[in-house]
Amino acid sequence: MSKEQSAYCIALEQLRLAAEQLNLEDGIHQMLKVPKRSLNVCITIRMDNGEFGVFNGCRVQHMDARGPFKGGIRYHPRVNLDEVTALSMWMTWKCAVIDIPYGGAKGGICCNPKEMSKGELERMTRRYTSMIFDIIGPYRDVPAPDVYTDAQTMAWIMDTYSQIKGYSVPECVTGKPISIGGSEGRAEATSLGTDICAREAAKTVGLKFKGATVAVQGFGNVGWNAAKIAYDWGCKIVAVSDSTGGIYNAKGLNPYKVYDHKVKTGSVVNYKGCETITNEEVLATKCDILIPAALENSITKENADKIKAKIISEGANGPTTPEADKVLCEKGVFLVPDILANAGGVTVSYYEWVQNLERDHWPLEEVNRRLETKMAKAFKDVVTTAKKDKCSMRLAALMLGVRRVADAIKTLGLWP
Repeated sequence: MSKEQSAYCIALEQLRLAAEQLNLEDGIHQMLKVPKRSLNVCITIRMDNGEFGVFNGCRVQHMDARGPFKGGIRYHPRVNLDEVTALSMWMTWKCAVIDIPYGGAKGGICCNPKEMSKGELERMTRRYTSMIFDIIGPYRDVPAPDVYTDAQTMAWIMDTYSQIKGYSVPECVTGKPISIGGSEGRAEATSLGTDICAREAAKTVGLKFKGATVAVQGFGNVGWNAAKIAYDWGCKIVAVSDSTGGIYNAKGLNPYKVYDHKVKTGSVVNYKGCETITNEEVLATKCDILIPAALENSITKENADKIKAKIISEGANGPTTPEADKVLCEKGVFLVPDILANAGGVTVSYYEWVQNLERDHWPLEEVNRRLETKMAKAFKDVVTTAKKDKCSMRLAALMLGVRRVADAIKTLGLWP
């Protein structure tokens, strides 16, 4: 790895801090340090040029004491077992913090989807599904979209799983297209939850949310929707970025027009009227609210001191290292941690699963109303814990999640 800790080391350190604060018994701490199951698979497909394509994939299931495993599947050149294991652990805490009956899992394939055709992606997805078929299912492990996967990917997974079973099983996966059982509001859910947390954080620190300046690192599904929703709520978006670079305009920019520009050109860079900046400079932008919505380890001890935002609402998973956390805490930045801030996606995934099990379909207003209630309640729970235990929001969220999982483990006992 680089100078920074690996994602799994960070997850273990966060668990250690929470266990210490909770006086968690050592046996349960040891159980929570390692996933219940990890499956590595080698996925071989026929590429469009007739040659074999060989890809490494995995599915990691961390803990299911509170319900079926739940977690996304990502396609990225940097996918590895260490990262996926950390993400599965964070999913366990996330589901517990938001208080939905799931445990944590995560999956991924090491590939570059930007260099693959739709046909190649479909063949890879279907083969991967067939290889993890025995450990997934509506009551065992329910996958969802993640980095560089989407509703179409989930449709292929659902169809492959259903073909093997011999009948339609829409509840085997979430984040599907609405036409085959997906939920209203799922595409924007993670972003909506992130913005709800930013709004609640503004209330907590006495900052007027309407008119607040916002910078967003990452302009994929989460970042773009977070910028769009914040803009619609009256915030001023001053900076956004994607993997190629960033743009800045102190007077504010229209994320809808930036999105159209990205669709046409492949990047947010060179959008009219904006200064071109780096991803690092987006993080250091002078703003009220910063939403990191890219990949892990974006905010480190090297750049944390340059951050000028009053509030950080983490749209990405693991964007801040433990060393950076300390720096931000000392600076007085109000940070809403990932396991709370981006829990909107898994919450609406849960609602989709419930709708599928009941063969029902809720209107968007119902989904968003339920999400608003869940996110606001979880934010209040974490703030209450932070005040009671005189600790950071990160540690408070971890303590809340770990405590709920530990309580479930102790209640269930060990079998045999």
